[in-house]
Amino acid sequence: MGALRAGALAFLLLGCLLPRRGPLRLVSGREEIKAASRSLPQPMSPSDFLDKLMGRTSGYDARIRPNFKGPPVNVTCNIFINSFGSVTETTMDYRVNVFLRQQWNDPRLAYHEYPDDSLDLDPSMLDSIWKPDLFFANEKGANFHEVTTDNKLLRIFKNGNVLYSIRLTLILSCPMDLKNFPMDIQTCAMQLESFGYTMNDLIFEWLEEQEAVQVAEGLTFPQFILRNEKDLGYCTKYYNTGKFTCIEVRFHLQRQMGYYLIQMYIPSLLIVILSWVSFWINMDAAPARVGLGITTVLTMTTQSAGSRASLPKVSYVKAIDIWMAVCLVFVFAALLEYAAVNFVSRQHKEFMRLRRRQRRQRMVSPSHHCCHGHATTSPCSPCTIGAPADSLSLCQEEELVRESRFYLRGYGLGQCLQPKDRVGEGPSIYSPPPASVLLREGESLRRYYIDRAKRIDTISRAVFPFTFLVFNIFYWVVYKVLRSEDIHSVP
Repeated sequence: MGALRAGALAFLLLGCLLPRRGPLRLVSGREEIKAASRSLPQPMSPSDFLDKLMGRTSGYDARIRPNFKGPPVNVTCNIFINSFGSVTETTMDYRVNVFLRQQWNDPRLAYHEYPDDSLDLDPSMLDSIWKPDLFFANEKGANFHEVTTDNKLLRIFKNGNVLYSIRLTLILSCPMDLKNFPMDIQTCAMQLESFGYTMNDLIFEWLEEQEAVQVAEGLTFPQFILRNEKDLGYCTKYYNTGKFTCIEVRFHLQRQMGYYLIQMYIPSLLIVILSWVSFWINMDAAPARVGLGITTVLTMTTQSAGSRASLPKVSYVKAIDIWMAVCLVFVFAALLEYAAVNFVSRQHKEFMRLRRRQRRQRMVSPSHHCCHGHATTSPCSPCTIGAPADSLSLCQEEELVRESRFYLRGYGLGQCLQPKDRVGEGPSIYSPPPASVLLREGESLRRYYIDRAKRIDTISRAVFPFTFLVFNIFYWVVYKVLRSEDIHSVP
């Protein structure tokens, strides 16, 4: 019995001890895990990583280029054209909105401590790293975009490559050749150059040719068509301070003629055709024909001045200048044509006056002797009473000439001529033709010269349109076919 009691007591004591040892083992296991976790390397926070990479403790100096005193830094550039603004002929420039992207390698920014392959950083970090001193050589004005934040991108890769992208709006100069305006093709360049680093320190290069210059889909222009081919090249600059790297891209802009056809070519064409209407108007309607001619000339002059208002004052002749000048010549020639018609239609009056002058010179008596021996310079009509027969015939001729509706009253009239002696004392030396003969002669001359004037109008109705048609064929063939081929063949 005593042995059994002693065994049971020992068993109870053992059971009481076993539960107390379990919690002690758990506590010790947790402590070991904590100790092990402290011994493993902890991941670095982004802030600590950036401080170590380019902060004050990193030893990185943004004032010194990569590979200092070593090979030059190769900067690869590409451009994305977001919008192509207006092209201005008067100032010879164009406006463009682009995303400029530059990429280079900076070994000091290579990292292995951070798991990501690249880091997109805030634009404020740009002040902490070195950047190329790129500028646009043909820039006339530019501005950054800050809505809603600075439109800048900074990305750093594990191998030390840096991608820097920025959005810019640029006004770039574009020297234009306007000889073929408005059927011209302009070539506008964009030059990217280093300002302070020579080619011993910095070299610009284009990205792959297919990706160097990209254009947004659906990009349209108000007056131009952007041709697909874009010339990439180098424009290395040599100054007295050294040789500087420079790359350029050339855009080929082909002008659309729709606006100029509607606003300039078609109105001027109609004005020229309107000036030909005077050829069908009666030559006696002087106010109508003169008014129409002067109106077309003044309208054409205004049209020509308006075509030059939006263009620079260049010294050479443009295609639009030739068109406007020829149209002005045609409408002015139509006005001069009526002047010629009017002049020819009045030639019979001058001819008849010349004939009267010749008859007076054949008279024997002085021209200042009038009827009944009285000297006078007055017309013959007051002297007809009691005058001799020969003198009456001459006076009748003068009266018919003066009163005829085919002659102007302002023309000079002959004086009554009378022999020195009375009637029957002596025959008259000069005997004028009868009045009926003079009237028939005047009528035939009038018809002859009026027919000649009408013939001028008839010829003008065919010559003016035909000449203008020949000019149009020559003009459009030269500027739309021949000149266009020459422009396309220029590299």
